[in-house]
Amino acid sequence: MQNHILTIHQRQCHIYTTEHPKYLLIQPVDKHDLEVLDNEAASIERRTTSPFILAAFRINDWNSELSPWEAPPVFGKQGFGSGAADTLDFVETKLIPEIISQFELPENIPVVIGGYSLAGLFALWSVYNSERFSAAAAASPSVWFPKWDEYMRSHSPKADCVYLSLGNKEEKTKNKVMAAVGERIRKQYDLLKDRTCTLEWNEGSHFKEPDIRTAKAFAWCMEQLEKTK
Repeated sequence: MQNHILTIHQRQCHIYTTEHPKYLLIQPVDKHDLEVLDNEAASIERRTTSPFILAAFRINDWNSELSPWEAPPVFGKQGFGSGAADTLDFVETKLIPEIISQFELPENIPVVIGGYSLAGLFALWSVYNSERFSAAAAASPSVWFPKWDEYMRSHSPKADCVYLSLGNKEEKTKNKVMAAVGERIRKQYDLLKDRTCTLEWNEGSHFKEPDIRTAKAFAWCMEQLEKTK
């Protein structure tokens, strides 16, 4: 697997590519994700026979750039912005075309949008708002996010393939807002189970093995897309 670091429209992007990639995986990452990104990419490769290219782009303001709408602080003092639309625009109009051009990929290459935590929620929200993605790989997504329950009940995703996961201890928290994550993820799955969708429960809290959980999400999505060919 080859590893490249590119700057695309002022954003640092870490690219991992196998030979003759058939899938483009897109993931927003922060500095903590970058620390385990090598392991995540290697884990994806071990879990699939499908060649792929992973493009992980750096997020500078996590609570703003991945948030679909403004919301008050849930932990700490920082609230949430409404930058998801701008981030999605970057992915669709700048990142994907640049990766396709630089690595000479097919224009219609299947794209899987994925991520962990709030990036997982962003991946879900993205497939509700764009037809460019073939699947969403949402690992431990922040579906506790204020008003997400209302949103998912009143909207339908444009991708038919969605992976969901959660740690079995994530809903066991004293934070009342975040404790809703278990109920929300079950409801999310219930709303999507007529599609190609799965809900996987992992051992541990939210912070256990995010790289492995994300790798499982991407690998599952590629496996399902292979079946539809």
